[in-house]
Amino acid sequence: MSIRLYVGNLPAELDRQALEKIFNESGDSVSLKVITDRKTGKCRGFGFVTVGSDEVADTVIEKFNGYDFNGAVLKLEKALPRTKGKGEDGSDEEGSNDSVKSEAESSSTAVAAPVKAAAKRKKRNNNKKSTGSSSSSSSSSTEAHQPDPRWASDLERLKQQLLEAQGAAK
Repeated sequence: MSIRLYVGNLPAELDRQALEKIFNESGDSVSLKVITDRKTGKCRGFGFVTVGSDEVADTVIEKFNGYDFNGAVLKLEKALPRTKGKGEDGSDEEGSNDSVKSEAESSSTAVAAPVKAAAKRKKRNNNKKSTGSSSSSSSSSTEAHQPDPRWASDLERLKQQLLEAQGAAK
């Protein structure tokens, strides 16, 4: 049974032959797939290596996880199975969830989804403006004014420091 491994942190200017040579040094037959951008053809920063068995997968992960490849430290993990579903942009995705996500990445995606949805609604509202109207368009949605959840705790801490500084200045 073949095992598929996620290879992350690949440089955009990737020498595919050099990467194949590195993984072929493990002695076993491996296949490599580098994910590229459709428009530019450059590496999107990740790819997949398929190995023959679970033991070989563990050996390859142990050997190459943290390996310095042209200044980029590679990250190797066992890939999650492919899933079918809707992508964030609304397009059908089949097999695009091969990469392994950490809990932090998964939760930040779940938290960021409402913010992205609010931005899409605001964009749609701006596109629906009537051409003859001179009224200003302001979004009444409170979601559009929420801080980025990744920085919310830092923002709150800075607000508290500012209030303390203002209180001390009076």
